[in-house]
Amino acid sequence: MKDHKDLDVWKQSMVLAEDIYALTKNFPADEKYGLSSQIKRAVVSIPSTIAEGAGRKGDKEFIQFLYIAMGSLSELETQLILAN
Repeated sequence: MKDHKDLDVWKQSMVLAEDIYALTKNFPADEKYGLSSQIKRAVVSIPSTIAEGAGRKGDKEFIQFLYIAMGSLSELETQLILAN
C-alpha cells in the first residue's frame, strides 16, 4: 500500500479542507461554535479517515475506512446545504 500522502483521494480531500476553512471564515460570528465548527470537524475527518485506513493492514480494512470517509463527505454536504 502506498503512503496516504501519495493517494490522489487524500490530496483532493486536503484541498477540500483548505477550501472549506476559507469558506467558513465568511460565516457570521454567531456560527463560530455552531454550524461552522461542525463543518470543519466533518471536513477534517475526511482526509484523517483516509490516512488512518491507508495505515491499516490490508485492502479490506482500507476500503472500510474509505466508506467511512464517504459518510463524512455526505455529512459535510448536508451541512453546506444547511449553511446555504
